[in-house]
Amino acid sequence: MIHNNYKRISTMAILAIMMFFTSCKKSFLELLPPTAIPPEQALVTEADLQAAIRGTYVGLRATDHFARTVPVLGDLIADNAYVSTTNSGRYITYNNYSYIVSDGNTLGFWSAAYTTILRANNIINASVAANANVNQYKGEAYAVRALCYFNLVRYFAKPFTDDPNAMGVPIVTTYEPNYKPGRSKVSEVYTLINSDLTQAYNLMTLFTNSTQFSKYAARGLQAKVYLTMGDNANAKTAALDVINNGGFTVVSAAGYVTFWTVLTPRTDKVETLFEVSSDVNASVGFDCLANIYNQAGYGDLLCSDPLYALFEAADARKGLYTTGTRGGLPAVFLNKKYPGTFGSDISDTKVLRLSDVYLIAAEASLPANETDALTYVNYITSRRGASAIASTGPALFNDIIKERRKELAFEGDRYMDMQRLKLDVVRSSNYPAAAQSLPYTNYRRLLPIPQTEVDANPNIRSQQNPGY
Repeated sequence: MIHNNYKRISTMAILAIMMFFTSCKKSFLELLPPTAIPPEQALVTEADLQAAIRGTYVGLRATDHFARTVPVLGDLIADNAYVSTTNSGRYITYNNYSYIVSDGNTLGFWSAAYTTILRANNIINASVAANANVNQYKGEAYAVRALCYFNLVRYFAKPFTDDPNAMGVPIVTTYEPNYKPGRSKVSEVYTLINSDLTQAYNLMTLFTNSTQFSKYAARGLQAKVYLTMGDNANAKTAALDVINNGGFTVVSAAGYVTFWTVLTPRTDKVETLFEVSSDVNASVGFDCLANIYNQAGYGDLLCSDPLYALFEAADARKGLYTTGTRGGLPAVFLNKKYPGTFGSDISDTKVLRLSDVYLIAAEASLPANETDALTYVNYITSRRGASAIASTGPALFNDIIKERRKELAFEGDRYMDMQRLKLDVVRSSNYPAAAQSLPYTNYRRLLPIPQTEVDANPNIRSQQNPGY
């Protein structure tokens, strides 16, 4: 709940310095007495901000945030991943399109995102004298806040390309314990996101590793935001800024499978602009992303037959999938993109890669410049061992979207692409018969505002998404 977050902030602020904001989902709903030092007194030095930004990144590692649920939903609600008939009971409602207002994963997602926003706000609003490090920390906080709002508005509100004036999500940018905000417009949320990313881009100067936001990671995220808004011109400009000036490189076909086995932060600027990484000292243990796919773990989620069929024999990406068995099912396809072992406490969620930025540049070049579109999309096919794309017109657009599906599979992008393009979800026989179609007009294309939030916030009570 948003207002509960803000009742907790005075205690969280001081804990940021003492404990790097260590917390868990269960504590999110607990009301703590507002008697500790408020954030404006707790965050007063550069060291305080450094501790606080570390705690902000911890918020991204919650199970129902980037540690698992957010990337899972992007493929499961779409047509890439499905729940095996032999399963541990996780994510079945999304596989069946039967999620409701009291769904625990939806609440966990909402709560984790706003908890992270809360922490970012305190850094952004801290009155600490500017220097290179302070600017970097604040820039990272702006980027994290933008990322959280970007995911919230895409899952809980209509796409910008459908109705910018539709109800978005509540905007909270300052600490106010009794604030109970209603839903802002979709356009207002995107205005904040782009403002935050511009601030992040201008403030940040340092690159540390792939698990901390940097200048060009923020710019790459902004390219994705513009593409989601249907603003192709700005999307292409931002994407090319990253491609030409960011210093990152796309991983080659020869190194592609090995790239996914590296579960530690990267400092070489190969492929990964930003990722959420967990290690033995900071993880969700068995509930990490790897274990929902790993057959030595829960292994609940499998690769759909139509997705596997898209990969040519020589495509390096096919090396991340294998044929296996699961619960007596014949010849299922297993996703090996996340090789962390069960109980290792090591997991890795790619949030933004350079290959995605090239594909953004390709799509954003259309319809005006097919030559550029082919150049950027085939930069990726040439580094995957896949056949070059040579189509034109609508077929070229469809081929780029197909390339996005192949390249970004199991990274949480497929459903978001289908939303912004207003595409119906048509699933294969891997899914239950009653859940093989989800037209764009179906109310379940949006997640419900969690019942806990509706109950606690009178200003959002009448703003539930239709159908729930």
